[in-house]
Amino acid sequence: MPVNEYGVELDSNGYAPSILQDDLESCFICFGCHEKLDRHEVFGGDNRQKSKRLGLWVTLCHAEHHIFGPRSVHQCREVDLNLKRMAQQEAMIRYGWTKEDFIREFGRNYLDDKEG
Repeated sequence: MPVNEYGVELDSNGYAPSILQDDLESCFICFGCHEKLDRHEVFGGDNRQKSKRLGLWVTLCHAEHHIFGPRSVHQCREVDLNLKRMAQQEAMIRYGWTKEDFIREFGRNYLDDKEG
């Protein structure tokens, strides 16, 4: 089984266990299971693979909190940024990173970015 640079085993899809969420059977936002759950990589685009490899992902209700709902991560910038801030903070703690280390890895500091 492949491992990431921290020795954590990756599943067959390249995901390390989430460092943000223990209960993967419920939505990270509502803590319920109203429908199909999706994995959501907190940092997408060019950083999607890093999110998977470093455990920076959560499960979300497919429609309500992932894709379509007014407070879903793909529709509400505030929800998206809050999740990114939580992920940055947890990554810095888990991996012993400074803000500068995080910026080198992901290109941006979300903790001090109030605007988005």
